[in-house]
Amino acid sequence: MKKNILVIAKHNKVEALRVAAGLTLMDDIVKVAILGGLDDSPPVREQLEALDFGEVPREMFDDSTQVTETLARDMLSADVVYVI
Repeated sequence: MKKNILVIAKHNKVEALRVAAGLTLMDDIVKVAILGGLDDSPPVREQLEALDFGEVPREMFDDSTQVTETLARDMLSADVVYVI
């Protein structure tokens, strides 16, 4: 049975992206929500490339109203939520 996993990148965004990329190996459904922006560093680009390869959907959030509504919906539909 496939799990629906939501990874929220908040504090350590590079690590959150790495975890999400690793979770794709389990053949579960993974989605990433990124709170705030991402820097354009080599580690971030590397993880984004891995997520693109795994066709992992990701959303960037800057506006707090949009974050509340969308994350609430995504969290309710997820079986597992990681906040990293």
